[in-house]
Amino acid sequence: MPAFYQPLINGLNVARLSYLEYLMLPAVFAAAVFGLAYTLGIPFHVVRHWINATLRFVRDAALFVRRKIRRVPAPKTDAGEPEPSDELPQSLFAEQGELNLDVPPESAPVQPLPKPAAAKQPAKPSPLKSIREQREYAKNFHLPKLDFLAKPKADKDAAVSRDYLEKRARQLENVLAEYGVKGEIVNVRPGPVVTLFELEPAPGIKTTRVINLADDIARSMSAVSVRIAVVPGQSVIGIEMPNEKRADVYLKELLSCDDFKNAAKPLMLALGKDIGGKPTFADLAKMPHLLVAGTTGSGKSVAINTMILSLLYRLTPQQVRLILVDPKMLELSVYNGIPHLLTPVVTEPKKAVLALNWAVREMDDRYRQMSELGVRNIDGYNAKVKELLASKQPVVRSVLTGYEDGVPQYEDQELNLKPFPYIVVIVDEMADLMITAGKEIEVAVQRIAQKARAAGIHLILATQRPSVDVITGTIKSNFPERISFRLTTKIDSRTILGEQGAEQLLGRGDMLYLAQGQRPVRLHGPFVSDDEVADVVAYLKAQGAPEYEDSVVEEIPESADGGESGPADDGGDASLYDKAVAIILRDRKVSTSYIQRQLRIGYNRAADLIDLMEKEGVISAPNHAGKREILVPDNRQAS
Repeated sequence: MPAFYQPLINGLNVARLSYLEYLMLPAVFAAAVFGLAYTLGIPFHVVRHWINATLRFVRDAALFVRRKIRRVPAPKTDAGEPEPSDELPQSLFAEQGELNLDVPPESAPVQPLPKPAAAKQPAKPSPLKSIREQREYAKNFHLPKLDFLAKPKADKDAAVSRDYLEKRARQLENVLAEYGVKGEIVNVRPGPVVTLFELEPAPGIKTTRVINLADDIARSMSAVSVRIAVVPGQSVIGIEMPNEKRADVYLKELLSCDDFKNAAKPLMLALGKDIGGKPTFADLAKMPHLLVAGTTGSGKSVAINTMILSLLYRLTPQQVRLILVDPKMLELSVYNGIPHLLTPVVTEPKKAVLALNWAVREMDDRYRQMSELGVRNIDGYNAKVKELLASKQPVVRSVLTGYEDGVPQYEDQELNLKPFPYIVVIVDEMADLMITAGKEIEVAVQRIAQKARAAGIHLILATQRPSVDVITGTIKSNFPERISFRLTTKIDSRTILGEQGAEQLLGRGDMLYLAQGQRPVRLHGPFVSDDEVADVVAYLKAQGAPEYEDSVVEEIPESADGGESGPADDGGDASLYDKAVAIILRDRKVSTSYIQRQLRIGYNRAADLIDLMEKEGVISAPNHAGKREILVPDNRQAS
């Protein structure tokens, strides 16, 4: 660098000028030179040449100065505090992170640049509305980790030797012979909780005779209980006896299975392990609804938790939404605040009825939207919506708005397309709801169970008391798949399963799973602790707040669902009537169907509002073509 640049650099350093102030110097200098040249009469081209040379000099000096810039921390005293300085405060650009123009002395060591401050954690996302926000949220949403669940423990004491099993098989044959049942144990299948002995009876031995000996066999074999049933698809009778030491089944080992992780079906539920220890899963969409029964301590509530966690470990809030009903206020309240909820956990029977009725309305609305796109189920609808959104073309439909001279009038209405999430309604105790609002609950459950499968809405109902006044014939006929934990009587077992056997279960997750069109299969449900559930819930709540749907538990007049109603001139309908009048005057269109679509109400209610507007003189009576005139003048044209 030429030595004659140094005085300029030293001068800038002494002046403590900021970068912005430094850039203003050439402009001030050029203005002064032009003024002086004009006064002295120097030719313009000479002045311009001189100024250009000066500006090139200043530019080179500025580049040289910026190369030597460093952020130098203030020197510290022995006490660790920076020495007081009489320097002028830095300019605005320096406060915002602009480089300091101060040049350190030659003897001062060059300090490294300080590390930038750690970025603040982003705030929790708020409820999302638009498609773009939902996609961005889904991209950033992370499913829970399996680390939150307890690791299975290796229990060597639960292993049973082959010699011991052979000894028990020969002992069982002798016991059966004492009761006059001849046969041979042809196979022994040990499991984590029970062992299955396959008996091939001698010719002429009836199955019912062996089944009736269950209690006597349990006493003779010193077993807590014995369950006897025909093995499906084989010519043997299965005799299930509990192990002396049962092995625990953990949820983590089920969710880590490839059958669960790689399953194409989204609504997979981890049910447990069968008698042979094989993990068993079920597709809720195929069921499509599930009925669960079990007494206190049988493992019913734990099974509900494992089903909920199975969904939370597979699906984001954009893929599945939950409605949890817990009249006991103890079992499901822990899930309050997770982003998958459509409404806070429902604990009041009255609100439970409203939530089920909302599910019925949502089902009807989804059917209407699916019919507009010409699809038959939720999977076809979501695929069609994805295709239409990718094409970025507006989707419109023709809507009948009225008649003019007997000719129907249509207008195009753009459809607001969004993918449908699955909706799973889980009721932890049906008995309390049936006592307080039995008829309303039964009607809502029946409608959902009969039609909601194609709309992606599914029910899981649980009860401690599966009596006929709780599990009515209507409800039972619409729930082909059921799970029964230990029950108290054979009558309750027949109510839920159609046959006895649930009264002989062991409890603590021991269950009978009745799949559609099959015989009951014995499973052992996984255990999940309250701490594991709390950890998963805390992880989900940290990712965002739930987007609650206020209408789920809002009380809506019965006629809003399309039912019969009286006159619409009562005080409760004043707000709805005012909205209808405002729509008519704004759009200058009047028809029952138009009001029905705009207010999302039933046909009968819309017709009542039209009749009331005619009575109040807002619209005329229909003419011979069925068309009505709006009698209130259009203020917009008048203005």
